[in-house]
Amino acid sequence: MAEYEITTAGIRDMARFLEWADEEQWNPGKLDHLPFHAADPRGFFLGRLGGEPVASVSAVRYGTDFGFIGFYIARPPVRGQGYGIQAWRAAMKHLDGRNVGLDGVIDQQDNYRKSGFRTAWTHVRYAGVPGGEEPAGDITVVDAGSVPFDRLASYDRRFFPARRDAFLSLWVGVPGHTALVALRDGELSGFGVVRPAESGARVGPLYAASDDIALALLNGLSAAQEGAPVALDVPDVNTAAVRLMERLELEPTFECARMYTSDAPDIDLAGIFAATTIELG
Repeated sequence: MAEYEITTAGIRDMARFLEWADEEQWNPGKLDHLPFHAADPRGFFLGRLGGEPVASVSAVRYGTDFGFIGFYIARPPVRGQGYGIQAWRAAMKHLDGRNVGLDGVIDQQDNYRKSGFRTAWTHVRYAGVPGGEEPAGDITVVDAGSVPFDRLASYDRRFFPARRDAFLSLWVGVPGHTALVALRDGELSGFGVVRPAESGARVGPLYAASDDIALALLNGLSAAQEGAPVALDVPDVNTAAVRLMERLELEPTFECARMYTSDAPDIDLAGIFAATTIELG
């Protein structure tokens, strides 16, 4: 019988993670491997059977008490043979003692519940080309690079359970990523990033103090894509975000459940108009 081995994945292996995710119709960003790997270089696991990669999972540590599971994939020829669950156990061991989050696709949610995860809300992916609606009010949208990074990282912390500076610094700076902030009366009131994906572009995060601010940012991010369709993973509990997607006539195309092993983190959920990613939170 061929030997099965689970090892830490290096950044070169991350291209395989993205390829497999694309085959699962998750539509990852084209350069996601760079900021993803920076978030936790020891948080990506690859299962090899007889030297051949057959399973993947990520288990990224944030701070001292939070972690996030993603990229949980077993290749079709080996599914149901236990190789995926062995990689899963290695990932969960890496996150031992932390509140762990994930975004679970519909057909895996019962399995995640058996592993102690509880649903907090659902992310609905809306996709399309936003219409020409203009926001009301005096909102200034500028490049995120014009804001000191410490200020941007502190703002991000309002919406995420832990600081993630290494990830964020690359997320806003990787070539092809467009990062914008919204200012109202000189105050930082919104932040958004768009990145090219295998199909169209992905927007995330999209944080905003109001739907008008979210709209102003989304207009700017969409303009950077020159008419290409964009997709956003919207928490269904943010009714203002859902209404905005419907007003802009974006279509729901996919959904997954945000789940945690403990209580949902205390974050500004009303300000999250789109999650950063479904792979790393």
